[in-house]
Amino acid sequence: MNFSPEHETTALQNFLTVDVEDYFQVSAFEHRIARRDWPSYPSRVEANTERLLQLFADCDVRGTFFVLGWVAERFPGLVRRIAAEGHELASHGYWHQLVYRLTPEAFRADLRASLQAISDAAGVRPIAYRAPSFSITQRSIWALEILVQEGFTIDSSIFPIHHDRYGVPGANPEIHLRETPAGSITEIPPSVGNWGPIRLPVGGGYFRLLPLPLTNLAIGSLTKQSRPTMLYLHPWEVDPQQPRIRGVGLRSRFRHYVGLRRTEPRLRCLLRKHSFTSIGRLLPSATEPQLDETPHA
Repeated sequence: MNFSPEHETTALQNFLTVDVEDYFQVSAFEHRIARRDWPSYPSRVEANTERLLQLFADCDVRGTFFVLGWVAERFPGLVRRIAAEGHELASHGYWHQLVYRLTPEAFRADLRASLQAISDAAGVRPIAYRAPSFSITQRSIWALEILVQEGFTIDSSIFPIHHDRYGVPGANPEIHLRETPAGSITEIPPSVGNWGPIRLPVGGGYFRLLPLPLTNLAIGSLTKQSRPTMLYLHPWEVDPQQPRIRGVGLRSRFRHYVGLRRTEPRLRCLLRKHSFTSIGRLLPSATEPQLDETPHA
């Protein structure tokens, strides 16, 4: 999906997205922390999200916040503030469950619970969804039909990379329409740029791990193709003082804690160098997404 010159202002705009979840709710820790025990952990999601809201206000940018329903139900004032500051509300599910481990019935119930929690908090019904840990894969592509049936028009869950927990290698990396038996939905994949032959994902742990110049190169490679970058992050990523969870593997510990002290200053630099906005503000200005007829995902 290309952006026509007449839709551009001074620079190509990119998508700024936040997955609003707490540090103890990540998929990598679910074997150590039962969901029934979430209330016993000291929550930091409200303070960390406020920190991001202040940073975004300082940089005069707006973004899309994929809010976990569990968080919306317990911190409705935070959800209202996100909306009041001009940001877009979207769904991240309710229980942060991997979609490919759910039945279609359980997925629909989780989805509806998240919609109810967000709507009760802010009076807004989201139309965009992102699966926890990008867990719409080849095994759970059926979830797109349910999203359409439940009124969603945008999904951002299919990561076109290989990863041990998520990803669909070979999936369409551009914004595109995906047809389901219930109708079409616009897919906005997390971005993967290029540095020569090397593919560089943008956002999350990759943003903390990769040197900032490489992230800028990745964004630049997409800009040259007139393709917006999808940047994603989590509130816990600006919180180097968060409690450490014991008993997790070396790989999970590295992925979660690497570069936490670098996130906020890097993010501030990135927001000042490139133009970012929410999905809702940017997507209507785009040319129509093309239907993806490839069979790969």
